[in-house]
Amino acid sequence: MASSPTALPDPSGCPDRTDPLDFTGRSVVVTGGSRGLGRVIATTFLDAGADVVTCARSEPDALVTSTDGTREATFVTADVRDPDQVAAVVASAMAQSGRIDVLVNNAGGAPPADSATVSSRFNEKIIALNLLAPMTFCQAVHPTMSTQDGGGVIVNISSVSGTRPNPHGVAYGAAKAGLENMTRTLAHEWGPEIRVVALTVGMIVTDEAGAFYGGADGQAAVAANLPAGRLGQPADVADMCLVLASPLARWVTGTCLEVHGGGEGPAYLGAAGV
Repeated sequence: MASSPTALPDPSGCPDRTDPLDFTGRSVVVTGGSRGLGRVIATTFLDAGADVVTCARSEPDALVTSTDGTREATFVTADVRDPDQVAAVVASAMAQSGRIDVLVNNAGGAPPADSATVSSRFNEKIIALNLLAPMTFCQAVHPTMSTQDGGGVIVNISSVSGTRPNPHGVAYGAAKAGLENMTRTLAHEWGPEIRVVALTVGMIVTDEAGAFYGGADGQAAVAANLPAGRLGQPADVADMCLVLASPLARWVTGTCLEVHGGGEGPAYLGAAGV
């Protein structure tokens, strides 16, 4: 006789359940969650039943909702580089749910810039957004996650730009490399109460993709160089956020999971005509 499903332990402190991807009763904060990848991540957690708080510097034209339109994320206007505004986002989540189970540090990015001539002020802003802001957010949720029943999970959105040369993006690549080191460091300092993981994201299709890949032809050429045969979709990354924040990943911490369609092929093969 087949046995009945066994409920996995839920690290959020909520009751055990047979569906480890049911986030009902759990509180999730997604930075930069009003557009692009962040919006899809927020929608994915809403669809899974979570209470979601998003933040960005500008209020979106429309609030983030679940796919069926029945649930809505709370939005807080905040510049994630400002510690006081970060604290306000955390306070909003606590006022709404009384706990913070998951933090997704998604806010980030950088326009291309020539490394020889880019200003130091530009570099400071890029590093502040992509490294110092996630660090500040992690510190802001630590008092809650480290003491609440079930602890918490921090998911940092990193990039392949931090693991390979990143021409015309030296500050961005350096910041993402630092973010991955921060992920491993905090996992050791804050475990076992808090799991800290990162997603090393490859080339995905977003509104900004054309500026980096040179339009449809450029995107097709890049896609052909990936084992998966296509660029990633935001949902490919959002789904992995959901899994890593769930009990399915209960022994996963201090690591950086590559979500990149297999990664780019070696450039020397193309240069050699192989």
